Amino acid sequence: MFKKTKNSYYKLGAIMTTGMLVTSADNAEAGNNFGSIAANINTSISSLPGLISAVAYLVGVVLAVLGIMKIKDHVENPTQTPLKDGAMRLAAGGALFSLPIIMEAMSETMGTGTAGGASSSGLKAVTFDTL
Repeated sequence: MFKKTKNSYYKLGAIMTTGMLVTSADNAEAGNNFGSIAANINTSISSLPGLISAVAYLVGVVLAVLGIMKIKDHVENPTQTPLKDGAMRLAAGGALFSLPIIMEAMSETMGTGTAGGASSSGLKAVTFDTL
């Protein structure tokens, strides 16, 4: 009985995959070329620095709190908890908490989107001739 149910799930998955491939083949002729794919990737990546900043702030604060708790454990019982455990967590938390500031300073230095930058690099346009 179990084998029959397992095979039916495989068949359902194969049918759904085939259906998705058929519908995507119809949409592939709608103008997907390298330029539109590159534009979609560029648009999607534009929100990545904000996500990295949020995760860095969150994990940095959590590690800082855990580091303080480990230092408290060391004060209460120095033989069981070494001081380096708390210090390492505090250092890692501080590094992660400062990561967004460092990223912003690097982007300002490279001149991405601001006037007066030291250098400017980026993909302006990509075109391919058709045969």
